[in-house]
Amino acid sequence: MECRIGCAACCIAISISSPIPGMEHGKPAGVRCVQLTEDNRCRLFGKPERPLVCQALQASREMCGDSNVEAFATLTALEEATAPKALG
Repeated sequence: MECRIGCAACCIAISISSPIPGMEHGKPAGVRCVQLTEDNRCRLFGKPERPLVCQALQASREMCGDSNVEAFATLTALEEATAPKALG
């Protein structure tokens, strides 16, 4: 499966702990990556400075569903399910 151009669910919904140019500490879930253009395209796509975690993430029907709405819902649910639990 190929990414849907302009979806950007993986660049917004999930947290990224790796440094990103312009976001040296990564990004929290629900925050737009600073490397997204206004039309939700990655400025770093195909460039060596693109984080390895972003390069390795591959679109799949299970992750992306059939629409951007489904992709956001699935990735948000996965992020919540895998987020570290607060102690206390």
